[in-house]
Amino acid sequence: MSRPSIGFDLDMTLIDTVPGFGAVLRALALELDVVLPVEELTSRLGPPLEMMLAPYLPEGEVAAASDRFRALYPTHAITSVPLLPGAHAALAAVRSRGGRNVLVTGKYPANAQLHVDHLQLDVDVLEGWVWGIGKAEVLRREGVAAYVGDHVHDVEGALAAGVVSVSVLTGGCTRAELLDAGTDVVLDSLEEFPDWFSDFTR
Repeated sequence: MSRPSIGFDLDMTLIDTVPGFGAVLRALALELDVVLPVEELTSRLGPPLEMMLAPYLPEGEVAAASDRFRALYPTHAITSVPLLPGAHAALAAVRSRGGRNVLVTGKYPANAQLHVDHLQLDVDVLEGWVWGIGKAEVLRREGVAAYVGDHVHDVEGALAAGVVSVSVLTGGCTRAELLDAGTDVVLDSLEEFPDWFSDFTR
């Protein structure tokens, strides 16, 4: 396979969002004078923010609280969020074959771009605010051969697009959950990606 395009999720796949996400949740809870279970919420990152906040806020306040979260995000969650092990090497492996790195994330696009810029992630395309099977349209449009993520909903997106699903165990989903969802490959982390990719592109 020459010049393959590979899709990557962002949160808990390329970056460890937990410290930043937690900091924003604490700031939001303070502003709104509500109790948010920060450790519980950061242990299951993946679903859209509105879905995560819904159990803890009145229905009519979820949208505004989510907008405020995104506004607070740049101040609290960029410099505190590190790369996950192997992230740069994974992107470099794709680039070494003349391939394209396509970032497809549920995150608000402007905040995702801040992470890309701060951590110097070598990506060609950034598509934000897409989740689950909604990622399939982007993956098909960009002609990716595989999509790498950490959540069962990343698996759903890859399978809906008809591309290879590669899962990493750096997020909140277990190996069993990812396999049950139908993923094709499970890696402990992106540190294993270059070897897998070398075999995949042979």
